[in-house]
Amino acid sequence: MKCRCCETNKSFKIFSAKLLSKKVQYFECENCRYVFTEEPTWLEQAYKNSMNDSDTGIMLRNLSNIPLVIATLTLIRNRNSTIVDYAGGHGYLVRLLRDIGVNALWTDPYAKNLVAKGFEYKNKNDDNVKLVTAFEAFEHFVRPCEEMAKLINIAPNILLTTSIIPKPTPNALDWWYYGLDHGQHIGFFRLETLKYIADKFGLFLLADGTDRHFFS
Repeated sequence: MKCRCCETNKSFKIFSAKLLSKKVQYFECENCRYVFTEEPTWLEQAYKNSMNDSDTGIMLRNLSNIPLVIATLTLIRNRNSTIVDYAGGHGYLVRLLRDIGVNALWTDPYAKNLVAKGFEYKNKNDDNVKLVTAFEAFEHFVRPCEEMAKLINIAPNILLTTSIIPKPTPNALDWWYYGLDHGQHIGFFRLETLKYIADKFGLFLLADGTDRHFFS
């Protein structure tokens, strides 16, 4: 099976699981350690609602991301720069950040902007955008390196969250983050995977080893 991250033919099947109403095969790449589903043909069904019903921590997560964004802007010494929230959902984080004076903009190809209207990211050549965020998005991407290329075109610094898959690789029913009930999570990362992506694009990686990762 060809890896959807590093594109080598070094992936092996680890298990099959029922995802939504479909039996789906999962693979692990020996090269970059990416864990991923077979080619996802069920995404139209999975995204009938852009926010899945099991995501009950969405508001608390957005609140906890505010100090993370502020700390990152301070780290890169661009506290007053523009940030773009990629895969920004209904606009909660953008609205919260703007309410405390951060010039945040929204973009999302799947969700409807409900609470940050008027603050959509439109200027693709805005040099003042120094940070792009992608919170709980990378596990949704079919081909993560293609998405990383899009992020780099927006800003030179990328802050993202996605839960690192444990070692040894858990079985289908032993890790909640597989998201078998909603079918939107289709790829899972190890630090080796994130390091591969950083090296591919000539970036530095700073990661907490759990779920917060910064590329610069």
